[in-house]
Amino acid sequence: MLIFRLFAVLTPILLNGCAGSPEKQQAPAVPTAEPSIQKELPKQKEAKTEIDQDVLFMLMSAELAGQRGQYDLAYEGYMEAAKRVKDPKPAERAAMIAMYLKDPKKLNKSLALWLKKDPQNLTARKLAVLSSLEVGNQQKTLEHLTVILDNDAAGFESSVLELASALQSEGKLRVIYDALEALSAKRPGQATVPYLQSIIAMQMKNQQAAEEKIEQALKLQPDWDKALAFRAQIAVMSGDLPKALDFLRGVHRKYPDNQKISKMLTQFLIKTGEYDEAGRVYQKLVEKDPKDFESWLALALVDIQMDRESEAEEILKKLLGEDEWRDRARFYLGKLEEKRENTKKALNWYDQVREEPFSFEAGVAAINLLVHDKQYEEAISRLQTMQDSYPKERIRITLMKAELLNQQKRYQDAYDELSAALAEQPDSKELLYTRALVAERIGKLDVLEADLKKILAQYPDNAEALNALGYTLLSFPSRLSEAESYLLRALKLQPDEPVILDSYGWLLFKQGKTEQALRYLEQAYAKQKENEIAAHLAEVLWVLGRKEDAKKLFDRAFKETPDDEYLLDFRRRVLNRSE
Repeated sequence: MLIFRLFAVLTPILLNGCAGSPEKQQAPAVPTAEPSIQKELPKQKEAKTEIDQDVLFMLMSAELAGQRGQYDLAYEGYMEAAKRVKDPKPAERAAMIAMYLKDPKKLNKSLALWLKKDPQNLTARKLAVLSSLEVGNQQKTLEHLTVILDNDAAGFESSVLELASALQSEGKLRVIYDALEALSAKRPGQATVPYLQSIIAMQMKNQQAAEEKIEQALKLQPDWDKALAFRAQIAVMSGDLPKALDFLRGVHRKYPDNQKISKMLTQFLIKTGEYDEAGRVYQKLVEKDPKDFESWLALALVDIQMDRESEAEEILKKLLGEDEWRDRARFYLGKLEEKRENTKKALNWYDQVREEPFSFEAGVAAINLLVHDKQYEEAISRLQTMQDSYPKERIRITLMKAELLNQQKRYQDAYDELSAALAEQPDSKELLYTRALVAERIGKLDVLEADLKKILAQYPDNAEALNALGYTLLSFPSRLSEAESYLLRALKLQPDEPVILDSYGWLLFKQGKTEQALRYLEQAYAKQKENEIAAHLAEVLWVLGRKEDAKKLFDRAFKETPDDEYLLDFRRRVLNRSE
């Protein structure tokens, strides 16, 4: 039944410090023994709860039954004890056992007793909401939701979203939406209720209902920044970013002093490339609150984007005096010097970043800078140091090292690094894919095929692996039909991906379908001016008799990258033979 599949998810969340509980709840989803009956007794005495010998015996019997896995007996023991004492904990414990037993009757009985003894307990109320939703008891659902709203208005939103999250996986969002509809009729002045309905409606992909409900919420509370922000998010989620931006601009004009709205507006402005306007909004934010260091940093980044380097540098150096922002300031000062092509100063700033996660990203930035300057040995040395310092980033560091070795054409070293990492993490998709590509470089096509097929066994819809395997098989005339099956699957998954269009076009060329091949290769090259695609397209043009077009395409690409292996191969095989 639905409710029991949900409890395994909800119980750890709902039982951690919920308001309304007499003390922090600790009951796990699976019934285990209470820490100690004897330890509970002093607390009960302090609360002046009298426990007679019969009740003590029931509790101890329930405890022992739970330890032995006799959960029905444990449930009965806690329920009998709960009936005789004022303390709600035995009833709570009985409810946890009923959940584990997946027994709705036992659960409802224990919840009823728990709420009778502690009617304001929000944990019990949340579980009761799920229980009543499961059996379709709208009256009880409304009763429990009303109590939660009246007793914990501030936490009502998070409580409902917890319930909605659990119900979403079961496709039952509509039941909580309808329950909120009834609550809205009972408490018509609560803007939180239609606001939550709007969120749930978007999760149900019902944009019209989401818009209607958020407007209802804003009618009740026009200046509620959270609801205003979600109104904009609805537009974004529907794919209408300009509409969202126009809406936020209007809200910002109406509420210029609302910091949340201002910051949300800047995020949208940056997404749409309106950096200058974003900078003006950030400038007003820091003028109103000089201690808003988050906005100061954002303003510096906008200044960097707008090539206002001196202004950015001034802000970042001021942030060096703030402990929480110092490492971020150092990191972006490094980026600023990197933009100025001042490698030494950039490295100096990166090396001063101390705290994670900024220290790791600074290390990566430093290595990329060294690689750009062809300082390979220093880059490899730093990677080794980082591997020791950041063991959790082993895969990412290994991939960086492999790429660095590839750039130096040290393919065997790259292969060895990847193989060593795979010995520890044999199912890593990233390591397998990268080793497959390196294996091709050193002629280990059996390893390439095995690694890619291992990825596809775990992720059959991995378009990258499908494309790589299909493209590799094009080198074997006897396996073109097999290559076609992989490439068609990749093309279906990502029909606009240039690399896949190129692979499929090259397959068609190998099959003698030259005119069809041309169409796919032209599409690929229009989307991505990549040298391998250029070489393929030039060869197809050449075979079709369009030799001048082929030469022009080759010359244009070769002028920019005269050492590219694919272009050199085309020149050797095609152009040089024709001379």
